[in-house]
Amino acid sequence: MISVIIPTLNEEQVIGNLLSQFSEELVKKFEIELILSDGRSQDRTVEIAREKVHIVVSHSGNGRQTIAEARNLGARRSSGEVLLFINADVRIEDVSRYLRDMLDVLQRPGVVAATCPVRVYPEEETLVDCIYHCLHNFHVRALNAIGFGTGRGECQVVKRREFFKVGGYDEKLAAGEDFDLYRKLARLGSIRYVRSVKVFESPRRYRKFGYLRVWLFWLLNALSIILRRKSFSEEWEPVR
Repeated sequence: MISVIIPTLNEEQVIGNLLSQFSEELVKKFEIELILSDGRSQDRTVEIAREKVHIVVSHSGNGRQTIAEARNLGARRSSGEVLLFINADVRIEDVSRYLRDMLDVLQRPGVVAATCPVRVYPEEETLVDCIYHCLHNFHVRALNAIGFGTGRGECQVVKRREFFKVGGYDEKLAAGEDFDLYRKLARLGSIRYVRSVKVFESPRRYRKFGYLRVWLFWLLNALSIILRRKSFSEEWEPVR
């Protein structure tokens, strides 16, 4: 079984599009379990998702939930031997091929996790989007090739046993939790960059803050996690 874990917070505009990619035929073929882990959305996110997902879990603690907490909460309710963490705004180029190729890679000896190229929605992609994502994808591929694990939270595929062995996502991290998880997993085995598939994300964060600011915060959070074991950002602002 593959457990697809989707963290959400006020994602009514995109959650339907994401879930529509997982047809009934596909769910049966790959034994997919769809899990929504919601951080107390104030819109129709949960209402829309209930028609499609198998499990809905909601944040019940005090204060705002980190995305790491949301992902871990979904993972604890999951049953799959493979965990696919995917953001609500993600579009997979070919879901069947994506799942097939990821599963094939995870069956290889010593492989504990996988990632793939991330691009902006084709209909919204500009030249700047293309250049930035090509450079960033090369960066992810190169770091994994030398054994320094990294991967974007948009699409992280992890073996269940290894995920829980490293303690899952660090819930104290407001940002950079995806980078931190793959660094920990790289100590247990290899992380493969699967070039045969890709996913697309909304450019909404880049449009609001600009690439320089987003990249700078990614860099500061990564360095802070490596050197201080805590994120530079005290919170990661949601963009809707």
